[in-house]
Amino acid sequence: MPKKDVQDYIQEGVYGPKTIKLDERKKFLGTIRERVILALTKSEVRSGKGIKEMQQLAKTYPKATMLMNGNMSFRYFKPYRDLAGTLKIHYTSVSNKNVSSDYGLVLTSDHAIDKEDIFLQETKPVQLTKANKPWWKKLFGL
Repeated sequence: MPKKDVQDYIQEGVYGPKTIKLDERKKFLGTIRERVILALTKSEVRSGKGIKEMQQLAKTYPKATMLMNGNMSFRYFKPYRDLAGTLKIHYTSVSNKNVSSDYGLVLTSDHAIDKEDIFLQETKPVQLTKANKPWWKKLFGL
């Protein structure tokens, strides 16, 4: 480990301690990507999406922590807090007025898990076939 000199102490005093992957930490509410189990955008949290997925993942990762974006209204987190209480998952609100994150909620582990798919899967719209098309679309050949 390299020895710190006076300049290093001054830099730390002015800017704070050096942080690994600072951009990732800002993006994922204080944690890094390799620890994320599930990340919900602000709009997904506002519409109450991801609760079922979070419930399933919490059983797989019982020591998970739920990070809530403190820059959002606390009322949107009620169903998530209730679920966290039921499953005995620790949760906390993360506020940083200087940083804006697109994520409203992040379910995270205390160690690296490198989960490939951390976002909700969008449900694909049903493709209309000739059999289930409305009569007027059949009539006009649409």
